[in-house]
Amino acid sequence: MDSSARIEAQIERFAPGFRDLILARSVRTAADMERYNPNYVGGDISGGASTLLQTVLRPTPRWNPYRTALPGVYLCSASTPPGGGVHGMCGAWAARTALADLGGARQP
Repeated sequence: MDSSARIEAQIERFAPGFRDLILARSVRTAADMERYNPNYVGGDISGGASTLLQTVLRPTPRWNPYRTALPGVYLCSASTPPGGGVHGMCGAWAARTALADLGGARQP
């Protein structure tokens, strides 16, 4: 039994009829993810370790991790704080930095 089937079985256990609602399934292994995007080393979509040290030092040790060495170019990926996820906070903080640099907004 593959991982997907085990997950479905567990959900089915608490929500009978769940499997009947599934119309299709798409599965990617960690190796598939790395082939899809070589930046996902080992299938890691979060851009590396999510340790306290990485939160402070990634992608480089600088006061504002969203600015780059090129003026007007900002970084808003999973490699910037608060790290990988689907919440959009990396982009929000990069946008705040860009706006602050333009003089249009205060950056906390």
